[in-house]
Amino acid sequence: MIKIEVRLFATFRENRERKYFFELPKETNILDILNKLNIDREDASLILLNGVDGDVDRKLKDGDVLSLFPPVGGG
Repeated sequence: MIKIEVRLFATFRENRERKYFFELPKETNILDILNKLNIDREDASLILLNGVDGDVDRKLKDGDVLSLFPPVGGG
């Protein structure tokens, strides 16, 4: 098992917590977390794993911090 922290930003915080702490199987990847939080892959415009752009197939490790951002609008 691994322990990770997931941080949500902007509209992802609507009806969700800002941070989650999960204990998960070692084979868990980023896409598994998106599914667990009911976030469509297409809705996550920026995915950072420990501050670095992360691919959804990347496996998570103990102590990882995953940050998820939706598309940001503005002008």
